[in-house]
Amino acid sequence: MEIQRNILLNPGPATTTDTVKLAQMVPDICPREKEFAGLMAALRRDLVRVVHGDPAVYTAVLFCGSGTLNLDVCLNSLLPPGKQALIVNNGAYSSRAAEICRSYGLPHTDLRLPFDRPADLAAVEQALRDRPETALVYATHNETGTGVLNPIRDLGALAHRHGAVFITDTTSTYAMRPMDIAAENIDFCMASAQKGLMGMAGLSFVIGRRDLLEAAREYPRRSYYCNLCRQYEYFERTGEMEFTPPVQTVYAAVQAMAEYWAEGETAKWARHTRVMDAIHAGLAALGFREAIRREWQAGLVAAVRYPDDPNWNFERVHDYCYDRGFTIYPGKVGTARTFRLCALGAIDAPDIHDFFRVFRGALDACGVAVPVRYREATP
Repeated sequence: MEIQRNILLNPGPATTTDTVKLAQMVPDICPREKEFAGLMAALRRDLVRVVHGDPAVYTAVLFCGSGTLNLDVCLNSLLPPGKQALIVNNGAYSSRAAEICRSYGLPHTDLRLPFDRPADLAAVEQALRDRPETALVYATHNETGTGVLNPIRDLGALAHRHGAVFITDTTSTYAMRPMDIAAENIDFCMASAQKGLMGMAGLSFVIGRRDLLEAAREYPRRSYYCNLCRQYEYFERTGEMEFTPPVQTVYAAVQAMAEYWAEGETAKWARHTRVMDAIHAGLAALGFREAIRREWQAGLVAAVRYPDDPNWNFERVHDYCYDRGFTIYPGKVGTARTFRLCALGAIDAPDIHDFFRVFRGALDACGVAVPVRYREATP
C-alpha cells in the first residue's frame, strides 16, 4: 500500500512511519479479551521504562483522548480536599491548566509569568511560601506554543521542599528529550501517543507514583470519566481500561514503541536535534527571527516572528506549503505574531532542507522580500 508522506512541522500530531499507520490494520477484537489486556499491560510497562522509572514505584495509566485529557485527570484527581494547586503559568498550555482548575472550581493560584522565558524560580518559591496550603504544583515542561523549556528539576525540588506533589505536562518532550522521572523530581508526567512516541492520536497516558495514586483514592471524585484513581484501580484489578479503549490506536502505539526501542533514546534525541539545527539554519538563511532566546528553548519548537513585510500572509504561505506536502502552524507567544516549526515526528534533516526550498517558493509567490525585514534594528 502506498501512503502519501507529509512532513508535519506543526506541534502534533506528528509525521508517522508507514509501519505505524499499517499497524492499525488488524483483525477486529473485543477489547475485553485477555490478548488485548496483555498488549496494554506491556505498553504500560514500556511507557514507564521510557522515563527510566522503577516499575515498583511508578506506573502508567492509559486514557482515550488527547493530551488535554491528562491535564484534566491529574488536576481534578490529585488535589486533596481543603488544599490548593499552584499553576506555574508561562504559556498557552499552562494557561489551559488554570482554565481546568476554574472549570472544576478547584482552589488554585494562577501564577502568571512572562511567556517568553523559563519560569522564574524565585517567584514560584515566593508563591509557595505565601500559600502554605498548596498541595499540588503544576508546570509545563516544554511550552509548545513558544518552545520555552521550564526547569522542571528545580520546580519539582521546590514543590517537594514545600510538601507539594509535582505534576508536569511532558506532552511535547516525552520520548524525545531523554528524561529520568525520579532524577527530575517528577511525581506525575503525561503525554499522548501522537507526539514524541510517533503513534496515532487518541491515546494518552499519565505516568506517576503508585503511593500517591493509592493516597488519592480518598480524595473527592470530581469527575466520573476523567478520574485518574478510578482508571488506575480498574487497570490494576482487570488489566483493562474501564471504558472502551481506542483499539486500533493502541496497536499503533505498540508498534511505535517497538520502533522507539529500535532507534534508541540517544539516537532519537540526536535525530530531533539534527532536525532542529536544520530549522534554525534555514530560518537564519532567510533572515527570520525567533521569538525565544536559543538557550531558553527545549530544542523541539521554533517560534518565528512574522516579518514586517506588507506582502507577508501566513495563510497564503501555509497553503502553498500544504499543497506541496509540508505543514506549518500558527504560534502562541502572548500577543506576538508568530508561526511555529517543530522537530517532532519521523523526520530528519533532509526533510527540513526540502521544506525550506518549498518555503522559499512560498515567500517568492507572495512577493515577500528575502532576506525578510524587521523594523527593529536588533532581534
